[in-house]
Amino acid sequence: MTWTVALGWFFAAYALLTGVYILLENRRPQATLAWMLLFLLLPVIGLAIYVLFGRDRKAFSRQRKLARQNLEGTAAPLIEQLLARQDAEIGSLEEQSPVRRRLMSLVRRNSHSALTTRNRVAIQQNASTFYPSLMEDLRQAQRTIYLQFYTWADDAFTRELKAILTERAAHGVEVRLLYDPFGSLFRLTRRYKRELGQGGVKSAPVSALYWLHTVSYRNHRKIAVIDGRVGYTGGMNIAQEHIDGGPTFDHWRDTQVRLEGEAAAVLQVVFLVDWYNATGEDLFAAERFPSLGNEAPAVEAGDAGAVDGHVPVQILTSGPDSEWRAIRQLYFAMITSAQHHVRLQTPFFILDATIAEALGAAALAGVAVDVMVSDRGEGLNQTPYWAANTYLAEVAAAGAQVHMYGKGYLHAKTLSIDGEVCSIGSANLDIRSFSINYELNGVIYDARLAQELEAAFERDLTNCYPFDAAGYRRSPLLKRLRDSTARLLSPLL
Repeated sequence: MTWTVALGWFFAAYALLTGVYILLENRRPQATLAWMLLFLLLPVIGLAIYVLFGRDRKAFSRQRKLARQNLEGTAAPLIEQLLARQDAEIGSLEEQSPVRRRLMSLVRRNSHSALTTRNRVAIQQNASTFYPSLMEDLRQAQRTIYLQFYTWADDAFTRELKAILTERAAHGVEVRLLYDPFGSLFRLTRRYKRELGQGGVKSAPVSALYWLHTVSYRNHRKIAVIDGRVGYTGGMNIAQEHIDGGPTFDHWRDTQVRLEGEAAAVLQVVFLVDWYNATGEDLFAAERFPSLGNEAPAVEAGDAGAVDGHVPVQILTSGPDSEWRAIRQLYFAMITSAQHHVRLQTPFFILDATIAEALGAAALAGVAVDVMVSDRGEGLNQTPYWAANTYLAEVAAAGAQVHMYGKGYLHAKTLSIDGEVCSIGSANLDIRSFSINYELNGVIYDARLAQELEAAFERDLTNCYPFDAAGYRRSPLLKRLRDSTARLLSPLL
């Protein structure tokens, strides 16, 4: 047998095996055909791309088992009172709004998220509000501080934060930090981590950077929980750039939410699951969940942004190992449930067919759809923003109003419908956030807060200019070809 014949048989076997494997995954026909074509045209490179970016939740069976074991096995007894009230509390809210009940039931089933009702909630716009609030809560910590961020940098601001964390650790507070190794690459120095450890702070990456088979599946969540009572989540990481805009921008626009009460306890559950999966250390214990008592958090007089201590909130998580694309389903359900208007902010706008159809159908049905995106990105990588132009043109053609934020960098990830329900979290409106990253959003069922978020959206409009769909269609061919080529990379951007 000559080497050419042997190579031919090897290639035939490779094509058969990869073809059967991808067929049995039962993906969308277009995706299945695309992967098969990639395997055939680029045998080695295509397989590497699949390993890095293409695998579904079955490739994470062990990790998923660990997460479910902790969340449903270890954590469930700790939040038993909360779980026992679910049916009654969701039912009591049905009369207020059938849409709320529908969304609550969806989130409860697609990500095993409990509805929490005993909460005080404050929306915080920009680091100028979030950072001082976080630092004050950290200084008041008496028992535990749990922090998890995609990006944690070593800079002037974070060194000030390090001093607070080590001071609290010196007074017996348990301080732990999780960070994403890719998001913090070249930003979180060894010296900084060493000084944290010397100061009594335990830190760990969510996974090892050298694990190439999971390097693309980034943990993009933003979590802070203090004493099991106060929590934060949203779009902001921990870095000086959120204060001064960094080297590329003179302004950074972002949104965070402060949660006091049961929702903070659920945030802590997510952190403890991620900590266990990263380190193997089980920290679940009843004394870490003091906010799950029978009393709602008291309202302090004059506390700006607080509502009434009874704000319904669900903490929604998703990841490549999730049974359902939970945040994508939430966005789809919110958009298709809207009767009057949709207000959406995101730095990235790279849609899959599901969300594209939802936005287009809502706009065509007469719902006022307003989309606000950043008009450019950080540094040299503008590929996601080139691809976004093609999607913006499509939703604009359906009647959506597209606003390009030009004052600085828009990094907020928010969605509000009809002034009734809103979502604030870490998930961008892109395929990566919906399918590849580990993400977390807070869903807030409160008209006052939803309208507060929409008022901020209206203020941001003064820093925007309209996307010119007709002008884009008349733009130079090479520009449109560049954008359409970038669109081919949408699942990876």
